[in-house]
Amino acid sequence: MLTRTLDQHPDTHMPADTASQGFSNTWRLLHLLNIYRLAIATLFVILPWTGPEVRLLGDVAPALLVPFGVFSTVSAAYLIFGICSVVATRWRWPAFTAQVFTQVLVDILAITLIMHASGGVGSGMGMLLLIAIAGGGILMPGRTATLFAATATLAVLAEQIYAQVAFTPSVPNYTQAGLLGATFFATALLTHVLARRIRETEKLAAQRGVDLANMQQLTEYIIQRMQTGVLVVDAQEKVRLMNESARHLLDLPATEAANPMLEQLSPALAGQLHAWWAYPEEEPHTFRPNASAAALLPRFARMETDPSSGVLVFLEDTAVMAQQAQQMKLASLGRLTASIAHEIRNPLGAISHAGQLLAESPALDKNDVRLTQIISEQSQRVNAIIENVMQLSRRDRTRPQEFALKPWLERFAEEFRASENIAAEWLGIDIDPPHIEVRIDPSQLHQILWNLCENALRHSASSTHVELRSGLAPESHIPFLEVLDNGPGIAEDAAEHVFEPFFTTNPKGTGLGLYISRELCECNQARLNYRARTGGGSCFRITFADPRRRQVA
Repeated sequence: MLTRTLDQHPDTHMPADTASQGFSNTWRLLHLLNIYRLAIATLFVILPWTGPEVRLLGDVAPALLVPFGVFSTVSAAYLIFGICSVVATRWRWPAFTAQVFTQVLVDILAITLIMHASGGVGSGMGMLLLIAIAGGGILMPGRTATLFAATATLAVLAEQIYAQVAFTPSVPNYTQAGLLGATFFATALLTHVLARRIRETEKLAAQRGVDLANMQQLTEYIIQRMQTGVLVVDAQEKVRLMNESARHLLDLPATEAANPMLEQLSPALAGQLHAWWAYPEEEPHTFRPNASAAALLPRFARMETDPSSGVLVFLEDTAVMAQQAQQMKLASLGRLTASIAHEIRNPLGAISHAGQLLAESPALDKNDVRLTQIISEQSQRVNAIIENVMQLSRRDRTRPQEFALKPWLERFAEEFRASENIAAEWLGIDIDPPHIEVRIDPSQLHQILWNLCENALRHSASSTHVELRSGLAPESHIPFLEVLDNGPGIAEDAAEHVFEPFFTTNPKGTGLGLYISRELCECNQARLNYRARTGGGSCFRITFADPRRRQVA
């Protein structure tokens, strides 16, 4: 899943409304409040032992500032409660709401008693209740802070009433108590507004965080699924990021060192980068990571205007671009061949028919008969050229499929033997490993392989043996299929031109078979190459598309 929701909150004991508002630091804030409570309680416990002459907590009732008095007893109990609160918050038990209510109410009770022991409202100890009210208001949603303020106000008034009734009558401090209560309510109101805005801000920030996380995951997913290879190279030529397409195009292993140097991954690409740094306006050139890999076209772009910043490298598989160009070229070729068929076939048919009628004349001598044979042969050759070109232009759009190669080759070999009336041992099959799968249009592979086998049959001696051998390239594990024969082979000067249209060493050939075969391979992101065999013979290798990368339609 690329999305995350806010209702999956880790604080299982938090109130539902608080969790839904995304107030994710609530337990942490409660822990900080506990630390504050623990520090204050520790100070209250230690202070009486410093001596009766130290009177930091008020001097109205100094007799209470003695060990084991009311102040010491409440302070000790308050310290123990603070320790228990820290442990409960760390264990997150009991529930969050119960802990907040209990701790704030105990704060009000303990501080009120300590205030009473220190001289009442006039001691100023009541101001410590503001921390408890503010903390409770921030931690709890709604108008709970008002409840805490009301409780603290009632506690202060009760303490004032009790102090006036139980002890020697003195000047009443109801006005100060009332002002302190009003301060409690003002603090509660401000805390409520502040907490609501904090929750809204954090909810918005959490939502923005989720959106950014989703966008980051989506961007990473798109980059990883791109057909274009993408690399990020820093100023020291270390590869910081690389998607799967770049790994496959550069024919790299699945595991490698972290942040490798570009020179180690691909010296050719590193050289292209150096040339681009020196002359950024020049167009890059294609290169091959190894002999069996596809030709790649790099593109470079600076990530920032600073010359020391990183460089973004895009790798384009030229086979993909060639496939798209091939589709456009064949569309134009189709229109051209339609015109050729219309403009040439009718006159050609008339010439061929006239030649046949002339050959049937009984008054022809031997030289004239030979001329009529030349007319017939050359007419058939021109007609074959037109048929081959029209066959290439009329073919259906490439529909690549993934299929097991071995059973397909066995069916092909059986069909070819029956069609050409040859012995079974003349055409052999060798596949290692036997479970190779390829991605190509089966009908077009049939046409390619048929052309190659016919060439081997036509140009080889009668005792030749043709073998269909398939395997995986040792460097890249890309499947290949070879058509091998032990015939005379192709001369070195002619080998460079065998895939050019209309080039042939056979006077009766059209020179389009190998050209059409290579065109069909390129339309399937495959490659067809010729290799001379040691000791004589020919080898035509079909290197299929990388099975790790999806076909581009």
